[in-house]
Amino acid sequence: MAHKKLHLASKVCPVCGLSFVWRKKWERKWEAIKYCSEKCRRNKNSVHE
Repeated sequence: MAHKKLHLASKVCPVCGLSFVWRKKWERKWEAIKYCSEKCRRNKNSVHE
């Protein structure tokens, strides 16, 4: 049976501008998650506008 992940929360990464969705490992801290990856978190001072 295929998983149906149609209604997961999503955010847009302020560094790269890509959309990313909720993950189980972020369940308890989803409100604090801002970046799509560790690479973007490290490069947070180089926000592209």
